[in-house]
Amino acid sequence: MSNRVARVERTTNETKVSVEIDLDGTGRAEISTGVGFYDHMLNQIARHGGFDLTVQTVGDLEIDAHHTMEDTAIALGTAFAEALGDKAGIRRYGSATVPMDEVLVRAAVDLSGRAYVVHDEPPLAPYIGPVYPTSMTRHIFESFGLAARVTLHVDVLRAARPGGHPDAHHVVEAQFKAVSRALREAVAIDPRAGGAVPSTKGAL
Repeated sequence: MSNRVARVERTTNETKVSVEIDLDGTGRAEISTGVGFYDHMLNQIARHGGFDLTVQTVGDLEIDAHHTMEDTAIALGTAFAEALGDKAGIRRYGSATVPMDEVLVRAAVDLSGRAYVVHDEPPLAPYIGPVYPTSMTRHIFESFGLAARVTLHVDVLRAARPGGHPDAHHVVEAQFKAVSRALREAVAIDPRAGGAVPSTKGAL
């Protein structure tokens, strides 16, 4: 279990993405996608997941941020799945409830090999910063979950400030932190598992 690392390169007519991940890292991150807030969110995955993560993306931002964000999430999910290998000895399940000021988010993950994503958040302002469309948060998690072959549930339990609208920055950042913490728990080695795959099927 000492080499849970992967490198993935994904090139299309719209983007060029390179991702390196070490599931047993220290939270070190080198992120550059051209979308500042997205870089900030991917840094959350590294720091709160305890993963070493390098992401370099060059995309067609002259059109919009969609392809850049989607393809980066796909490459990240692919690298995550490759680094997990046969999943022997892991905890498999993880969950986290994360507060961020007025916001409370719950995330739960099953490294099941079955891709399924449920995402629930309130209506938000259309953009965070000049480039990040808040409508993409759901699509990022879907793209990651499908590529990583995981079951992922993300629920915003509380968001509205008294007398005000949800702070989109807090709502989205709390989601990324909660997902990161849930993934950290799920990939952790279970000392009681004896190296067995955590499934009655014998495979995930």
